[in-house]
Amino acid sequence: MTATLSETLTLLLVEDDGGDAFLVEELLKEAEAPPRITWVRSLRETRPKLTTAIQCVLVDLTLPDASGLEALEEVLRLAPHAAVLVLTGLRDAHVGVAAVQAGAQDYLVKQDIDARLLARAIRYAMERKRADLAQIRLVEAELIAKENARLERGLLPVALLRTDAVEHSTRYLPGNQGTLLAGDFLDTVQTSDGAIHVVVGDVCGHGPDEAALGVALRIAWRTLVLAGQTGERLLHTLDALLRAERKAPEIFTTLCMATITPDLRHARMRVVGHPPPVLVRDGAVAVVDGTPSGPPLGIFADAEWKVIDVPLGEDWAIMMYTDGLIEAAAGEDDLPLGVEGLVELVREHGSIDLDRLIRHVGVPDDDLAMVLLGKGTA
Repeated sequence: MTATLSETLTLLLVEDDGGDAFLVEELLKEAEAPPRITWVRSLRETRPKLTTAIQCVLVDLTLPDASGLEALEEVLRLAPHAAVLVLTGLRDAHVGVAAVQAGAQDYLVKQDIDARLLARAIRYAMERKRADLAQIRLVEAELIAKENARLERGLLPVALLRTDAVEHSTRYLPGNQGTLLAGDFLDTVQTSDGAIHVVVGDVCGHGPDEAALGVALRIAWRTLVLAGQTGERLLHTLDALLRAERKAPEIFTTLCMATITPDLRHARMRVVGHPPPVLVRDGAVAVVDGTPSGPPLGIFADAEWKVIDVPLGEDWAIMMYTDGLIEAAAGEDDLPLGVEGLVELVREHGSIDLDRLIRHVGVPDDDLAMVLLGKGTA
């Protein structure tokens, strides 16, 4: 009966006995699609042959330069992608069981092998290996999901606000690269004097390192604000933290932070290499004048950032955001929205509506963080 091995495999046979090796090769010639077989006689010869092209390994445990499960352990270490079948003698069947426990997909007793059994054992070993790899990927995906959730909690904190006099809303929208959360971060804290402090920032790049750095900067910002450190001193502290924690010297961070006075009529802002906030004040829409205050963090050790004084009045709304909003393609021409386009869009809407803005730009290429604070009907 023809052995049912329907796909042409690349197989490595590790066997020091020429007769046993010949038998295996002859039996596999009867398969529907005979595999491509490379035969080696020792563990030393095995090592350079265990490339990613090898899909299945048949390994005898009684090699001249390996004892016990040494050969199997080496195969498993060097070819974690390959299915592994162990060949044993009648007296060593118990070793075959130990081999499976150590990571082999199956074992065969040489004296019991025929063409059909060998082909079926290889096919089943391949399926078990696929299942094992799928399970590993599932576990990895679950770990990544948990890490994402942890990073998200760090990047998207609960605002510390004690007043109902201002409306506060945030949005965070991952970009379409399919990566982990990037380094965008935001936070809002009201201190004991009644002042409201807001930050939106963006660590350049994408991935877990950038996200972790964004979390570190966000937590440091909140801690410093609650400890009474604000303004230029706070920025220099964040700059020092960024330089200590970043993985490469070219990584920088832009941010915008504002302190709104306890009477909610005035704001002091610093725009650190970041897109300018959009302000709606008494029905007029514009970007905050005087931006930026200075360069991003992580570029110039002696940087200075000027204060931007912003009168707010009684009726106002201010939106701080990362560049994922203005770099998103919008409109029929599919060009980036830009700051001017954002201002025009807010004017058309008559107010700042975060969800409406997101619907307009769709899923951005870059991650997007947004904070909206408002008082009155602006």
